Amino acid sequence: MKNHKKLLNIAAFVMFLIFCGLVSWFIGRPMINFVSEPQKFRAWVHSHGIMGDITFVGMMFLQVVVALIPGEPLEIGAGYAFGEIKGTLLCVLATTLGSLAVFALVRTLGIKFVEIFFDRKKINELKILKNSKRRNLLIFLVFFLPGTPKDLITYFVGLTDIKMGYFLLLVSLARLPSIITSTMGGGALGVKEYKTAIIVFAITLIISGIGWIIYRIMLNKKQ
Repeated sequence: MKNHKKLLNIAAFVMFLIFCGLVSWFIGRPMINFVSEPQKFRAWVHSHGIMGDITFVGMMFLQVVVALIPGEPLEIGAGYAFGEIKGTLLCVLATTLGSLAVFALVRTLGIKFVEIFFDRKKINELKILKNSKRRNLLIFLVFFLPGTPKDLITYFVGLTDIKMGYFLLLVSLARLPSIITSTMGGGALGVKEYKTAIIVFAITLIISGIGWIIYRIMLNKKQ
């Protein structure tokens, strides 16, 4: 009976991965392609009024939940279509709602999937889960630094005992600089300030590279 239940959990996990892959390919890829045509995307958004705003929030929400869909093109598109301020607000709203959904899903079902491969006692003995201060600092840095797999990390965070409200506040503040740089670059493109856009993207690229290196060092130390 126990092995049968384990097989069912593994099958459900595999089906979830396949589902995410299919959504990324058949929905996420066309969505990114659409946003990558900035003038067409901005015209579509403006022609649909409030529904354009809601649709974009839904697109960002899907990106966070599926995690395999890249978020940067959407953030740049938001800056181009909505401007820096409104684009940033919409991105923050969408990523917060997406993070909330993932956190709730993992908190409800995630530990059952993890137990397929690891004993619960061993999971609870992980140092990073027992030391809340170091864990929260690590979470903040991962979401703060550009170039780190933020949305994938959200699935891990749900396995910890961090409170949902505190987690949402933490990641919302930590994500803000990365979102702002993307929407600033997109906004600069929207008003044809190409030099400003190039500078913003170049700085972001450099910081992303440094962030990825720091993330790998942190990950090796916390292994």
